[in-house]
This record gives sequence, structure tokens and C-alpha cells, in this order.
Amino acid sequence: MTEICSYEYDRETKDVKVNCLNCIYGASVEDFDVCMARTIDKLMEVKKASNIILTQTREFEYDYGQAKMLIEIARIITTLLQETKILSANRLAPTDTSRSLPKRMAFVQKIVTSDLRRDPIGAYVEVVREIRRIKVVMMHMTTTEQASANHYIAYALNPLRKLLESTTLIKMAQPHLTAHHVGSRDIYREIFHPIIRPNFMLTRYMMIPPTGGSEIDRYKVSDTDVQIYKVPNQVQYYYHILPPEFTLSEEEYTLLDVARQYMSEHKPTRSEFAQPERMREVFYNIGHDMLAEIADNIGVSLSRKKLDLLARILTRYTAGYGILEVILTDSNVQDIFLNAPVGNAPLYLFHGNYEECITNVIPTKNDAEAWTTRLRIESGRPLDEANPVLDTEIDVPGGRARVAVITKSLSPDGLAFAFRRHRDRPWTYPLFVKAKAMNPLAAGLMSFIIDGARTILFAGTRSSGKSSLLGATLTEIMRRFRILTVEDTLELPVEQIRELGYNIERLKAQSVITHIESELSAAEAIRTSLRLGDSCLFIGEVRSTEARALYESMRIGALANVVAGTIHGDSPYGVFDRVVNDLEVPPTSFKATDIIVMANRLRSADGLHTFRRVLSITEVRKDWTEDPVKEKAFVDLMEYDSKKDQLVPTDTFLNGESYILNDIAKRVKDWNNNWEAVWENIQLRSKVKETLVETAKRMGNTQLLEASFTVIANNKFHILSEKVKEEYGALDSDRIFARWNEWLRKEAKDMANVQIQRTI
Repeated sequence: MTEICSYEYDRETKDVKVNCLNCIYGASVEDFDVCMARTIDKLMEVKKASNIILTQTREFEYDYGQAKMLIEIARIITTLLQETKILSANRLAPTDTSRSLPKRMAFVQKIVTSDLRRDPIGAYVEVVREIRRIKVVMMHMTTTEQASANHYIAYALNPLRKLLESTTLIKMAQPHLTAHHVGSRDIYREIFHPIIRPNFMLTRYMMIPPTGGSEIDRYKVSDTDVQIYKVPNQVQYYYHILPPEFTLSEEEYTLLDVARQYMSEHKPTRSEFAQPERMREVFYNIGHDMLAEIADNIGVSLSRKKLDLLARILTRYTAGYGILEVILTDSNVQDIFLNAPVGNAPLYLFHGNYEECITNVIPTKNDAEAWTTRLRIESGRPLDEANPVLDTEIDVPGGRARVAVITKSLSPDGLAFAFRRHRDRPWTYPLFVKAKAMNPLAAGLMSFIIDGARTILFAGTRSSGKSSLLGATLTEIMRRFRILTVEDTLELPVEQIRELGYNIERLKAQSVITHIESELSAAEAIRTSLRLGDSCLFIGEVRSTEARALYESMRIGALANVVAGTIHGDSPYGVFDRVVNDLEVPPTSFKATDIIVMANRLRSADGLHTFRRVLSITEVRKDWTEDPVKEKAFVDLMEYDSKKDQLVPTDTFLNGESYILNDIAKRVKDWNNNWEAVWENIQLRSKVKETLVETAKRMGNTQLLEASFTVIANNKFHILSEKVKEEYGALDSDRIFARWNEWLRKEAKDMANVQIQRTI
């Protein structure tokens, strides 16, 4: 398209795309009557249309519901001109000799040929007012004139009024017509809300908040505004995101559009995709220089801050994942969903505070195809009809996510996506205590069990928090131990743990869904880990026959180092059933499991809210042969009390009757045959976790709960325990806690002072 106001019609999609670049009337049917008139003219030509797209430096897309309102007006005009012949004299007056005929003809002609195209609401108001005016003046007319006026109303004005009242546009406008000023575009701005997409983007975007929605929250994520709306009669909240790319000037949009066209000529190689951070850096530097040069050439003045912003946006839509990156930056977002067929529905997401939300972002088919290409190249895994599932991960500035993509033949409507966002920093047990997912005693118990080098399975349904619990357990391992992780999709926070000074190695295994010959199977990866030296072993998720290899490692390493993993299951017996019957592990091998931690997402009584909780900490005893339930092998140490909304210790735990805890105690001189000492140590660990959470709350410093600090706090606990034992010959809990608490107060105070200095 080169000529202003020329258009293209896609016969397959029924889209009408109009070139409005450099048009003095803009690209908005709600703001400009000329734009509306020309759009209706095009709809009279094409007859059928689904979407209307007006393009300038941004695209303004009116979906089918809005296009339909203009289509109805176009059909009425056609009907009036071609079928009813409303401009014929016999409709305007009983005889063509009426003195009022020219005036009536001029009025109706103006309405039909001009006003209906430019301002159909105004045209309707004019017709209604004309009927009202004629009825008022009829009392002063002769009988012949009254007959002529009634004829005019009955055969011209009333049919015209009824036709307009049958349209969606006039029905929607009716509540706003009192004292309406003909020519005003205010009503149109209430009715027409185009989806906006800058030309350099593929994604469409709803600028206007939901009708009738009330804002209940607003916050900022980096350079992006996020608003949460409650919409009447809807159980979902509305997540309205306003990134800076939607608030630029027309000159800045032009700069980005030109720069992106130049940048699109560079096709990243596979090696560049393998180093996304490096590719992003290169694109940013090139884009920064290019934007500065283009701005100089066209005489646009940009501040350094604005130039940096435009370069970041350009990088986001060339080397990155576009608007998806903006949403992944929001730490409140946990899951993102895009359903097939792409382009017909917005993104949906799960928000940490507001749960299921609908968003104002509508990715297009081009978005989906671009993301898929990137994911295939970066992962090295296929996605086609023969391999309709792609399971991988993405890492973008501000967020990491696990990605599942499906396509034909599994998804009849084409591509669909699910993104599970990982927390930017590792979860910790104190963070779980703060979130009420577990209480301090449970955290202290788990700390004791982990130091006791036991085998642990974190079980639960999807989104129950088991992977986060597994990641948090990493921070409970002392840094003196080496850690190996095995995952088919990289979810554990290995890089962040490594940055905290851990000796950690990550193994990536073959996906259980996508079988890539070049990737080692999970079972082989686990067996290989046993040859890589004495290490704690963390398995991302036990999904398939690698369970046999896992239990081999459990039997080998059960009394040496922690072996931990996640598995789907809704109860300890459900875990046993899955491991033995589904994954074909011999029942006796299951005895290598020491502890099963059950987590789940619970619902409120009204069904509208959910929350994650640890439901039980269960030990697996070893004196059974066939059925662990009948032979009472599953013994709860802590179980969830719904009235108290927390885990409570069982009598088995309180009375020191736990097989696993006593087995740990047997190997420690200070605790052997001394349950009181064991219980005291667990309570000490619990008090440490609780104090950390309380201190963070009192000082308003959640950094105390993050992995970077809790790992140091855990180390200090062990160091002080050693010193107290050396000095007093025993693990005196009171002295250990007093010294640790004194250290915590000093560290927290120092952190607060540093924060104050930064603020100043």
C-alpha cells in the first residue's frame, strides 16, 4: 500500500487493512469523522469484513464486534440508496408538487449520503429531532400540508429512524443521547476501543481498561505500569499492563519502526541463539547507535535517557521475546497461558495476589511463530506434527520460565503455550514460613532431616509448590557439600545457587516427552551422577522409568548425602502407587524413601481463592514387605490442621517415636538414645527460622529471607553450634541461639544502615 487511504482486503481472514500513513485525518474512526466515512465507504465495497485495521506508525485494529457496527451502517446506506429508494419524491411527499419537497429531499439526501457515513449517531439524532419538529409545527398547517407531513414521517423519516434503531451502534449510544451535541465524537470514544499495535511489534494491545472495571491495585515493574481491575459480574481479575512502548510519541514510533526494519536484515545464527545474553548485548549496541543516527538524519532530538529506553525496547522486539519479556519481569506472575488459535484470545495468567487474570495483551499468529522458532533453535528440540510437544525453558532479563508448547497434531487449532515463571531468586524455608505454606517447626524439622542426609520426595499436584520446595531445600544444604542436579527442563535455581558459593553441577537429561537422540536419558544421567563423586543429588522431577535409577542412587547414597526429588502424587500412598505400579520400581526398593513431604494448593470455601500449603511430613518405615498402608509404614510426623491453617506435630513426633529421626540420632554421639536432645535441636532450628522471619517483618527488610542471607544465616548457625560445643562440651541450645540472635541483630542493623546511606 502506497497511496493514502488505499486498502487491502484479505479474502481468507476478511481483514480490511487501510493505509493511513501521513493522512491528515489520523487513523481513528472514533476521533475523526472523515476517517469513519472513508472506512464505511470501504465496507460498502467489500461487503464482508471481520476486522478493520488502520495503519500509521501504529496499527489500530477494530475487532469483529466493532467492525460489525460500521458494517451495519454501511448496509443501511446501501439499502436506502439501492432498495428502498428513499430519495424518491413519492416517499418524501404524496405529490411531487409539494412546496416542501426540495427541502425534504435535501435533508434526507444529506442524512443518507453524508451524515450516516461521518456521524451515524448524529444522523440518528437529526432524524429524531426532525420528526419532533414536524409534529410541533403540524398544528399550524392546513389539512393538505398535514397529510403531506404525515406522509413524509411515515414513508421516509420513521423507516429511517427504525432502521438506525435496529443497529448495534445506536442501541449502545441510546443511554448517552440526552443533550447530545451533533458533531461531538465523545460517544464514539466510549464505544470504539481499538486494539493498538506499534508497527515494530507483532502483539496487539487493548489500551482502554475494561468497561465498568474498578482499579484495586497499581504497581510498577521496572519501566512498566501494571493495574489490576475488578470487573462487575466476573470472577477473574483484569491485568492491565502499560509498557513504555505504548506511550511513545509518533516520532519515536517512526524511529523504532525504521530501526527494526534495518535490524530485521540481520538473521541471528544458531551459535548466536546459543548465547542469548551476548546476542542481546550486540543487538542493543547496534540498535543504540542506529537509533541515534536515524534521529540525527530526520532531525529528532533525543535525550540520553530516551535513547537508552528506545534501544531497550528495540532489543526486546528483535533479540528478545517482545511483550512476553515485559510480563515475565513481574515477579507476581506465576503462570502465563496462550490458547489456540492464537490471535483470537488474550493472554491469561496466574497472579500471586489475584490468581487467575485476563490480560489486555493479544499475541498474534506471527508472535507465536516467532517464539516457536526461537524456542526450537535455542533448545535444539523439534516441534512439528511428528513431535507436537516442545518442553524447554527461557531466560530473559527479569525472569526465567519453563515453557510447554503444543501444536498440530496434538492441538487441532494450532500453537498453544504455557509458561511457568520461576522466582528470580531461590525460594527459602523462611520465605515459605512467611507465606504460611509451612510453619517454623516444620522448617526446623526439615532442616534437621536434611542435615541427617536422608532421602526426600516432595510430592503434590501441579502448581502445589513442590519444585519450589525442592529449590528451597538446596539453600539448606551446607556449602561444604557438593551438589548434583538432574533435570530434563532446567527449573532449579542452579545459577543463583552457584553465585552463592555452592559447589554445584547441573546435568540436563532427555525430555520424557520429546526424545532427542543427542540427549542422555534421565535414567542414564542419574547413573552418571553416581560416577561424578560424592555429592548430594537433586532430581528435578521423577516422571518415568528413571525412577529405578533414582532408587538405585537412594540405596547407594541414603546414609551419605541428601537425595531429593519431586513427584506427582496426592498422598504418601499415591506416591507409592505411582512409583511402584506406574514407574515399575520394586516395592522393596521404595523403602529407600525416608521422607515424603506432601504439598498442595487448597481452595477457600467460596471457591474463588487458592493458597499453597505443606499438608504433611511423613516418614516411611522399613519393616513392611508388601503393602505400606496395611502394614502402617507411612507415619506422619506433622499433619495439616485446617482450623489452625498450619502443620501440627503428631504424637509420634512429640513422643520421640519417629524411626527416621531416631535413626539420624544413632549416628550422632550427642543425640544417640537422647530424644530430648534431638527435640531441643529441632526446636532450636525452628526458633532460628521463626526469629529470622519476625526480624524481617519488624525491620521491613525481606532481604533477610532471601537465599543470599539465609544461606549465610544457616552457615552461622552451624559455625556457632561448633564453637559452643567446643567451649562447653555440648550443643547448648540457649547459648547457640543467643549468639546467633546477637549476630542477626548486628547484621540486620548493618543492612538497614547501608540501605539508609543508599537512599541518602
